[in-house]
Amino acid sequence: MASKVFWLRCETKEFERRSALTPSTTEQLIKDGFTIYVERDQQRIFDDEEFGKVGCELVRNSSWPGAPLDIPIIGLKELPASNDPLPHTHIQFAHCYKGQAGWSSVLSRFQRGGGTLYDLEFLTDATGRRVAAFGFHAGFAGAAVGALALASQKQGQKLGLLEPYPNEAAMVENVKTALGGSGKGVKALVIGALGRCGRGAVDLFRKIGLDEDDILKWDMAETAKGGPFEELLGVDIFVNCIYLSSAIPPFLNKQQLEAAGTQRKLSVVVDVSCDTTNPFNPLPIYNVNTTFAEPTVSVDLSQGLPLSVVSIDHLPTLLPREASEQFSSDLLPSLKEFPQRETSRVWTDAKKLFDDKVAEAVADLAGS
Repeated sequence: MASKVFWLRCETKEFERRSALTPSTTEQLIKDGFTIYVERDQQRIFDDEEFGKVGCELVRNSSWPGAPLDIPIIGLKELPASNDPLPHTHIQFAHCYKGQAGWSSVLSRFQRGGGTLYDLEFLTDATGRRVAAFGFHAGFAGAAVGALALASQKQGQKLGLLEPYPNEAAMVENVKTALGGSGKGVKALVIGALGRCGRGAVDLFRKIGLDEDDILKWDMAETAKGGPFEELLGVDIFVNCIYLSSAIPPFLNKQQLEAAGTQRKLSVVVDVSCDTTNPFNPLPIYNVNTTFAEPTVSVDLSQGLPLSVVSIDHLPTLLPREASEQFSSDLLPSLKEFPQRETSRVWTDAKKLFDDKVAEAVADLAGS
């Protein structure tokens, strides 16, 4: 059995305040015999001292490249861009298994370094369901940003810098205030409403005061006919929460939006799924990811209302403490099995997928 140890690296993505491990989950791992190294990090929502108090060993910020090669490195977002080989075992979201921009170069770093990637997005239980996901908080926060963007647009302004909220109640109150006290009268449509992400979006809309009849909840049955969907043009906010795995007809396209002209009500599109660089992106009306500093991008249309797109790929960090606690708690049982990763199904499946994707990356680079 492999040693029971993890190294929690700091996050380097701007505005990212979440953490793959929390003081409460590291405490449980330590009680189970694990040693946990935690990089000091001023950006993380949890203070370094919170980890120190439960028995973690605090180490220098961004020092994981020098960690012993037998210690698995755990984080959330992708590593900084580099061509350096990766010799460690990494547990993280790498965003390189679905043909995203630069995917083969990312995987080649592991191939050249002899390291291994266990992608958090593809850790699944026996039914194929992800063992841990930020979906609910992504949808909740995405709907909130969509409502804030709508409020700014109605005032003739563009939504400015977003700051993480201390808790859900503060977020809900802030959104209601921006809308004049309530979201009543706003109409929204959520695609993927039965999933974690969609349920989060619907929950936010309810909590800010939308009437139930003004929250249109679509899932596979409603989208089976294939897009583009004219119904999207008749709501104020459209939130895309699907999990994209193959090519599908677009939900919206520029031709459709131009044809609607001044009859279009749709003002804000929130692409929580953020398949911006995916060749199958069902929202080919924009092509850049937005950020907390610049939350929206405008769609260039010749007439009608302004149309803004929100495409932030780490929305849950707007609720960093709650999102981290939920995700890390869900991940904990699988982490406890990691020392048995040669036989534990969650980890053997993830390793096989990694090996398959590395082989595809090598072939892709050889042919380019």
